[in-house]
Amino acid sequence: MKTKCFSILMTIMLIWGTGVVIAAEKSMQGHDGMDMSSHESMEGHGDKMQFHHSAVDKHVRAEFQIMSLASMNMKDPQNNTHHIMVKLFHDMENNQYKEAVGRVKIIGPDKSEQTNTLKNYNGIYAANFTFEKKGKYGVICLVKVGDKKHLFKFWYPFG
Repeated sequence: MKTKCFSILMTIMLIWGTGVVIAAEKSMQGHDGMDMSSHESMEGHGDKMQFHHSAVDKHVRAEFQIMSLASMNMKDPQNNTHHIMVKLFHDMENNQYKEAVGRVKIIGPDKSEQTNTLKNYNGIYAANFTFEKKGKYGVICLVKVGDKKHLFKFWYPFG
């Protein structure tokens, strides 16, 4: 009896474990099965710190860069503190998209939200935001390239 119960329990755990692995793999794929891989890095020191993030959605690769306006010797009329830039490329051909529209939403560690439209600077899309409190900021970027929408999400560790 113990052996039969043990076998049933192991079978249930095996089936459950397989389901978890399959669900995890599907969550890393885009709507059309494309890889949603991403990469992040930090470089620089102190006020010159730059954060880089890249991700792919449906053959569009987005390369993000976040840096302080002070490190760029820039001031913002609305007193924003940071600059978010994104370049968009066709993932397979590596051609940069020069015509796209998009918005970025920032969710602060205190759950406050900021939204801004990306401005197109000849294929480099950018917007300014304020990062005051230390912690993780959620970055959500929705862009439209041609007639397709692409969504990119990641965490920016500030401070």
